[in-house]
Amino acid sequence: MKSDSILLSMTNSTATRPLFLCLSLCLLSLLPFQASSSPTTEAQALVKWKNSLSPPSPPPSLSSWSLTNITHLCKWTGIACNNGRSVSEISLQGSNLSGTLDALNFASFPNLTHFNVSENNLEGPIPSSIGNLSHLRFLDLAGNFFEGAIPRSIGQLRKLEELDLGRNQLTSSIPSELGLCSNLTYLALAVNSISGELPLSLSNLVKLSEFGASENRLSGELLPDFFTNWTELVSLQLQNNFLSGKIPPEIGSLTKLTYLFMYNNSLSGTIPPEVGNLTSIVFLNLDTNQLYGEVPETISRLANLQGIFLLKNNFSGNIPRHFGKYSPSLCYVSISDNNFTGELPPDLCSGFALRFLDVSGNNFTGLLPNCLKNCSGLRRVRLDDNQFTADIASTFGVYLDLVYISLSNNQFVGNLSARWGDCKNLTNLQIDGNKISGSIPPELGKLSQLRVLTLSSNELTGRIPDQMGDLGELFRLNLSDNHLAGDIPFSLGKLSKLKYLDLSENTLSGSIPDDLANFKNLLSLNLSNNNLSGNIPSVVGKLSTLQNLLDLSHNSLAGSIPSNLAKLTKLENLNLSHNNFSGAIPAALASLLSLCSIDLSYNELTGAVPGGRLFQQALGSAFTGNSGLCGNVTGLSPCGTSSKSTNHRKKVLVGLSVSICFLLLLAILIAVILALQRRRKLLDKEEEIKRLKEHEKFEQIIWERLGKFTFSDIAKATNDFGEEYCIGMGGFGRVYKAVLASGQIVAVKKLNVSESGNVPAINCQSFENEIRVLTEVQHRNVIKLHGFCSMRGCVYLVYEFVERGSLTKVLYGGTGAAKLDWGTRVKIVQGVANAITYLHHNCSPPIVHRDITLNNILLESDLEPRLSDFGTARFLNSDSSNWTTVAGSYGYMAPVTMRITNKCDVYSFGVVALEIMMGKHPRDLLSSLLMTQTSTSSENPNLLLKDVLDLRLPPPTGQLANKVVFIVTAALACTRTSPDSRPTMHFVARELFARTQAYLSEPLGSITIGKAIESSGAKF
Repeated sequence: MKSDSILLSMTNSTATRPLFLCLSLCLLSLLPFQASSSPTTEAQALVKWKNSLSPPSPPPSLSSWSLTNITHLCKWTGIACNNGRSVSEISLQGSNLSGTLDALNFASFPNLTHFNVSENNLEGPIPSSIGNLSHLRFLDLAGNFFEGAIPRSIGQLRKLEELDLGRNQLTSSIPSELGLCSNLTYLALAVNSISGELPLSLSNLVKLSEFGASENRLSGELLPDFFTNWTELVSLQLQNNFLSGKIPPEIGSLTKLTYLFMYNNSLSGTIPPEVGNLTSIVFLNLDTNQLYGEVPETISRLANLQGIFLLKNNFSGNIPRHFGKYSPSLCYVSISDNNFTGELPPDLCSGFALRFLDVSGNNFTGLLPNCLKNCSGLRRVRLDDNQFTADIASTFGVYLDLVYISLSNNQFVGNLSARWGDCKNLTNLQIDGNKISGSIPPELGKLSQLRVLTLSSNELTGRIPDQMGDLGELFRLNLSDNHLAGDIPFSLGKLSKLKYLDLSENTLSGSIPDDLANFKNLLSLNLSNNNLSGNIPSVVGKLSTLQNLLDLSHNSLAGSIPSNLAKLTKLENLNLSHNNFSGAIPAALASLLSLCSIDLSYNELTGAVPGGRLFQQALGSAFTGNSGLCGNVTGLSPCGTSSKSTNHRKKVLVGLSVSICFLLLLAILIAVILALQRRRKLLDKEEEIKRLKEHEKFEQIIWERLGKFTFSDIAKATNDFGEEYCIGMGGFGRVYKAVLASGQIVAVKKLNVSESGNVPAINCQSFENEIRVLTEVQHRNVIKLHGFCSMRGCVYLVYEFVERGSLTKVLYGGTGAAKLDWGTRVKIVQGVANAITYLHHNCSPPIVHRDITLNNILLESDLEPRLSDFGTARFLNSDSSNWTTVAGSYGYMAPVTMRITNKCDVYSFGVVALEIMMGKHPRDLLSSLLMTQTSTSSENPNLLLKDVLDLRLPPPTGQLANKVVFIVTAALACTRTSPDSRPTMHFVARELFARTQAYLSEPLGSITIGKAIESSGAKF
């Protein structure tokens, strides 16, 4: 009041009026400047930005943006105004915009409250001038290509309520200034490359209800302050990062939390008992961490819980006894791959809502809970790899509504109950790898929906019931490794949809029935290791779809080998060994170009082995045990030299009888000479390693983040690259496993410079420079390249060692389908897409891998994919000099590969994605689609997509079906013939994460390949 009186008195004095004006100006200069704008200014700013966008320019969606149309500014596309006719909203999501935000003058929009340019193709950094939008409440930049750091000026947006920067290429760390936006209720940063720790300042966001920062590189610990202050939080998603440390007890403060996803991190410690205070929690997912200890009893209090996922941790002890008792809506329980013991809780599904149960890979014992008998909603249950000893007959015959059940690889005993026949909706019944005895109940023939029946590796006896022929939907039948006897039922011929039949390792007798000719879709037939007799029926040659295997070995089959086996043009593996076949090998078999292996050993075959690649490249052991065979094959005598060979043998026998003493002395002398030579070689090797060590200071040191090792270290660890350490061979070198003295295990790829056209000696220095940059590549889905060394005319690439090995090994291994379920395959495809996107769009200069195959995708113990083998990788130059010789693996290379572009990798990714989904290489599908494009036939596009998917698994359902269909759609777009028509990997990766949640417009069973191609044209 006193200062106001002074000012008033000054204004009443003429003498002091100039002084007052001066003072007033000074005071005004201290006030914050508030920009003002007019419709003309705003229109000019919008048009200027529109004209700066990339082609098509101007974008068709912005045709109304014109300076001749300023009077209708508020009706321009995506523009809304407030009552004062000033622009308040710019909403252009999904408008196919390309370019940057650099030319947009944010200062021209002082009243802007909404700015949404999500789902476009905008790139470049987020301008720091965005902080001028002081009235902004909603900011959505998601689903673009923005890169660089999040500008610190965002902290000036004090009125901001919702911020979405997800699915971009942002790097650096989360700025602490973000904590100044105290009105934020929604914060989304997912699917970027943001690193560093969560800043403590975020705990100031006390109004936050949803926070998502998944699929980044965040590290560090979760601070208690977060959970203490985020009391309004409803959804917290931090999965797929590198977060560590313990889960703070303060998590119990989040009483409104319904979704908690922190899976696939490095969290350790125990689950705090305070988790029982999360009274609103619906889904709790902590899988794939390093958590241990017992699950707290308080988890039983979660009355609203619908899904809990604790798989792949180190939990131990018993599951709380009352778990499930107070959770009537519990639908999903996945606690596999831990160390749980004891019995399952008796009230596990007392609410009768359970649909999915997976407790495999633990140490559970005892009987299954009685409540499972009444779980009418149960859709899938896995109890693999435990120690249950329940009687199958008394426990499982009452699952009337079951669809999928796997009890594989346990210690179940007892007989198969006839009551299984009452499970009318059952599509999968897998009880292989147990100790089930007795006979197969005929009542199983009532399961009219059954698609997979595997009872292998048990102790079943008796005959195969004729009623098995009533399983009209069956596509996989495996009864191998039992004690089944009698004939193969003719009724099996009615299984027209069967694709895989395995009756091997039993005591089946009789002949192979002619009715097998009805198997119009059979891919694999294994009848080996039985007591079958008679001839191979000629109808076997009509099984034109046979591809994976025809194995009739270790039986008592006789007669000649039918020449019409040459009609099996897709067959890859043929085994007729250990039978009584006679006569000549049909020359027509040489036309089987798809055949990878053949075994005709231990029969009574005679005559010349036919010519052709197949027989010339076959192992010598494939023909042994056939005394009458001859030919230019390892282990056989040349044809026409049998009499000479007989005389020669007689002479040798005579010579041996006369000079036996001399030969004994000669043998002793040779043994001494060999021993001396071996000793000399060992000394030479030791001398070589010693020489390497002495000259270590002249070697190129191979650097590693936590230390260093040298070429000598690797040479010692592999006995100078001895064959016993070789774990793989490829087109560009060999791979060795080296266990260093420090205990570290690495994989070493040896490239011969003189033999590899990919690393010409004149360009060795350039190659080394590129490899140096590759050592800096760090991504969760790209294998760590520790370094390299040029030595002895070779280049050695040193990688981290991945124990599980290649995706090829897992996918095509004996239990590949069981390990790689649909969810895992989707995860692998997404991980590979992320890796390639990182190489193409986050590395400078961009890296093109050029050899993306299943062999070069390694799997961690948790089946997380790691892209490997950069022996053919190249950097993209900014000029046009990206030409090279052909590189890559046939079947995965793009049709045009002489010029290096990142679209080469896009094509290879498409092939790999299809192979993962199909369970086999898509060469036939891609070839048929290419032929369809150049002909009038439309047969193949009408092929149902579900028939293309891996038939070793039941068809995907629900959201998994959506994701699988979308991946196939994306893969078809990636394998287009024209490189320019293929999408970028960043776009593909973004869509795989963002768009797989949409529901299918029609059932999976009615979607054709043609419709998938049309969909790929619309989406990609």
